[in-house]
Amino acid sequence: MKKLLLLFTIAILSSNLNAQNETQSSTASVEKSIFNVQTGLLGIWANHELGLSNSISLRTEIGFDVYLDENLFFDQDNLTFGLTPVITVEPRWYYNLEKRVEKDKNIAKNSGNFLSLETSYNPNLFTVFNSGEDVEIRDQVRIIPTWGIRRTYWSHFTLEAATGIGLIHVFKNNNSFFIQEAENIIALKLYFRIGYTF
Repeated sequence: MKKLLLLFTIAILSSNLNAQNETQSSTASVEKSIFNVQTGLLGIWANHELGLSNSISLRTEIGFDVYLDENLFFDQDNLTFGLTPVITVEPRWYYNLEKRVEKDKNIAKNSGNFLSLETSYNPNLFTVFNSGEDVEIRDQVRIIPTWGIRRTYWSHFTLEAATGIGLIHVFKNNNSFFIQEAENIIALKLYFRIGYTF
């Protein structure tokens, strides 16, 4: 009888420990919904991140990217720059949330490391703060696999850095006197953003 009671006690304790481990791991999850505004050297953006599972979110974003023309390195006097609109959809996998919780690190507002697939579209609609004359930005789509980190400070302020390499497809321009062919360009993504999360 004592052996049976001992086995019963061990079984209850082990199931209790498993339940505690499951409870701790379920706390390591992305936020259900986050609204964020961010800025950096290359533009300004507003985005929404929707939690799809414990570690996967879908980020949708609108904003303005900085554009520079090809005279950046050759003709500083006639440099053309400004802001062009951008629409982005980016699924993200936050792969280290569990480890951060185990080490008592902050995961609020999706603070963690992530892998993502950025898909962005820059339409030829308008430009803002255009320094040149008669500048027309060609429609383009970029797809860039990305690795990044995101950290939250003082409950609302975020720092985000990311890097990746992918492809930009620049569409034909049929609105000019000569037709420019579509192009595929290898793109390097490297950014650092400061943001505020609501």
